[in-house]
Amino acid sequence: MSEPMRGYAMLRIGEVGWIDKPKPTPGPRDALLKPLVVAPCTTDVKTVWKGALGERTDMILGHEAVAEVVEVGNLVNDFSVGDVVVVSAVTPEWSSLEAQAGHSSHSGGMLNGWKYSNTSDGVLSEFFLCNDADGNLARVPEGVSYEEATMLSDMIPPGFQAVEYADVQFGDTVLVVGSGPVGLMATAAAYLRGASRVIAVGNRPATLDVAKQYGATDLIDYKQGPIDEQVMDLTGGRGVDRVCVCGGDGDTFAAAVRALKPGGKLGSVIALAGADVVKVPSDGWGFGMGDKHIVGGAMVGGRYRTEKLASLLATGRLDVSPLITHRYQGWDSIAGCLETARNKPADMIKSVVKLT
Repeated sequence: MSEPMRGYAMLRIGEVGWIDKPKPTPGPRDALLKPLVVAPCTTDVKTVWKGALGERTDMILGHEAVAEVVEVGNLVNDFSVGDVVVVSAVTPEWSSLEAQAGHSSHSGGMLNGWKYSNTSDGVLSEFFLCNDADGNLARVPEGVSYEEATMLSDMIPPGFQAVEYADVQFGDTVLVVGSGPVGLMATAAAYLRGASRVIAVGNRPATLDVAKQYGATDLIDYKQGPIDEQVMDLTGGRGVDRVCVCGGDGDTFAAAVRALKPGGKLGSVIALAGADVVKVPSDGWGFGMGDKHIVGGAMVGGRYRTEKLASLLATGRLDVSPLITHRYQGWDSIAGCLETARNKPADMIKSVVKLT
């Protein structure tokens, strides 16, 4: 019998708490990890209190962590006990046919590359597994703090991916919908990619102030009127070249489509869970003939991409310290950190919990 361990779990929709489960045993390609820093997030909130994934019973939450390797399977070649690693929120099976076809986040089926707190227990436990460890773990670079490295789990990758999906080019005018951590990373990525104008959408002054630090040239408060109408006012009725959707809902998505120029590209990295239909307005899409390109996807994950993005932190090209506004210490603060993510105080961007 495996020894027991403690984890913070979704007991059922609307209810969370501590539970005991058997300590997992790594398979040949797995690594057993001990979390050092974790970051409960909005996705955990939606999973528990909005039932975004449907019912889950006694499922350990969390998918963002920096951790220490405590055991590896006999086929793991590149990582050893004692290594400190970033654990990606999405951990595909890299030998799957879907990954070989270039769709790793769907390895084994739609969205099945996302395992933690979706199809398997997450990282808010004393120990957790990482599948396909050689393909999914990445060492924390020298000079990067563990707290900052945790942003490589799930904040930086989707924000940058939205910009890649939108295919931002030099001189583009870019609309970034959402000014949470992912939207802020999209703003930073659009600036790094050479956008001449970045229009950030949000409502809370704390996040919009950081958006300006990351390169936003214009700010839109979505409570002051329809986003697309404000965009048209800012652009003289022309709209934007690219849109990065990193927040909002179905109505927001429709406004984003309307704000896009004919021939423009929209990259979406948000889950529109809870909506039966994704709203793509006919008139805003030129009645289906507007040459507007829409791409939506889950973050790619994996070691290669994590190491690439980590190099931006290691070389000082990207500073994620403005994202971390709330810090907690110790296992007993997990519940409070999750409540902060749920309540989202005006000054909050991202919370982390240091466990050692």
